[in-house]
Amino acid sequence: MGDVRQPWVPVWVRVGKAGWPVAAAVVVTVVQVVGTTVAARHQGARVPLDAWGYLLLALGPALLVLRVRYPALTVAAVTAVTAANLWAGYPYGPAFVALVVAFFSAVQRGHRRAAWLSAGAFYVLHLLVSYVVPASWLRAPGREAVAWQELGVTAWLLLIFVGAELARFRREQIAAVRAAEEEARARRSDEERLRMARELHDILAHSISLIHLQAGVALELLDARPEQARDALTTIKATSKEALGEVRQVLGTLRTPGAAAPRTPAPGLERLDELVAQAGHAGLAVTVRAEGRAEGRAEGRIGQLGAGLGLAAFRIVQEALTNVLRHSTARTADVQLAWQPGWLELTVTDPGPPGGGDAGGSGTGLTGMHERAAAFGGTVDAGPDGAGGWQVRARLPLAPVEPKGAQA
Repeated sequence: MGDVRQPWVPVWVRVGKAGWPVAAAVVVTVVQVVGTTVAARHQGARVPLDAWGYLLLALGPALLVLRVRYPALTVAAVTAVTAANLWAGYPYGPAFVALVVAFFSAVQRGHRRAAWLSAGAFYVLHLLVSYVVPASWLRAPGREAVAWQELGVTAWLLLIFVGAELARFRREQIAAVRAAEEEARARRSDEERLRMARELHDILAHSISLIHLQAGVALELLDARPEQARDALTTIKATSKEALGEVRQVLGTLRTPGAAAPRTPAPGLERLDELVAQAGHAGLAVTVRAEGRAEGRAEGRIGQLGAGLGLAAFRIVQEALTNVLRHSTARTADVQLAWQPGWLELTVTDPGPPGGGDAGGSGTGLTGMHERAAAFGGTVDAGPDGAGGWQVRARLPLAPVEPKGAQA
C-alpha cells in the first residue's frame, strides 16, 4: 500500500514527536539529580546521597519514557521508586518531580484510579515513615517531621491533585469542542451533498423528461411532418441548453475560492411562465391560477418570494409537472397558488388516469419535495384527488424561517 507517513510533515517534527518522552525524561533526571544534590547540603540529618541514592533519582525519570503507552504501570512504578527513596532517608528536594509528571500523565490519559491509588499509597507511606515506623528501622538518624512541614506536604499534594484534575477537565473540554466542530463540519458536508443531489435531480428529471417526450415526437414526425419535427428538435435544444446552464450553476458551489460567483439568479415563482411554456412544448397544457393577497402583492399576482423559499416553491411545482409528464396519461394540469395569511399554498392537479410515460422514476422526487418544504417549516401532501387524478399540495410559511438545510 506504500508509505503511509505524511510526506508534508518535516522529518524533524516526526522525530521530535517520537523523541519527546525521552527528552522529557532526561530533563526530569537532570532536575532531580542536580536539585536534590544542592538541597542535600542543608539537610544534615538525612542520609547523604550515595550510588544507590543517585540510581533511585535517575530510575524514576527513566520510567517516564513508558508513560505514554503504559500510564497506569508507569505511575505505579515511579511511586514505588520514589517511596524507596523516602524510606531510605535520602535528602528531600525535587526528588518527587518524576512522581508528579507520572501522576499528571496518568490522569490526562484516563487512568485516574491508578493515579489516585498510587498517590494515596505514597502519602500513607509518608505518614508511616514520619510517625509510625520506629526510627531504628530507618536509615535516617532521626525524625524531622513537625506540624508545619506536614501541612506543607499535604497542601503540596492537594495542589498537584487539583492541577491534574483541572488539566484533565480542560483537555476533555477541548476534545469535546473539537468533536462537536468535526460533527458540525460533517453535517454541513452531508447537507450540501444532499442539497446538490436534490437540485440536480429536479433539474435533470424535468429537462430529460421534456427531451425524452420531444425526441419521441420528432421521431414520429420526422418523415411525415418535418416542420413539426423541427419544432420538437428546437425545443430539445433549448431545454438542454437551459439544463446545462442550471447544472453548471449548481456545480459552481464546488468552485475554487476566488472564482466568479454564478451570474444567473436561482429560479423562483417569477419564472413560472417559462416552466408552463416548457410543459406546453412537451404537450402538457398547464393552467395557472393565483388567489388571495400577500403582503406587498396585488390581488392574484404571483410576485416574488425570498431566494430560498422561492426556489423551493419553483422546484416543487416543477417536480409535480414532471411527474405528470412521466406518470400520467393526462395532457392537462392545473397549478393553483393560494396566498393565505402567513402561508402560500401550492396545488398541482392532473385529471389522470395514471400510466402515461415510460421514463421510469426512482421515487426521490417526492422525497425532495418533502425535504424542500420541511426545510422552511412547510409540508407537502401527494396522492389521489378522489376523482381519478393526482394532486400535490404544498404549504409554505411566508414568515421568515431559518432553513434547516442549505437551499441554494
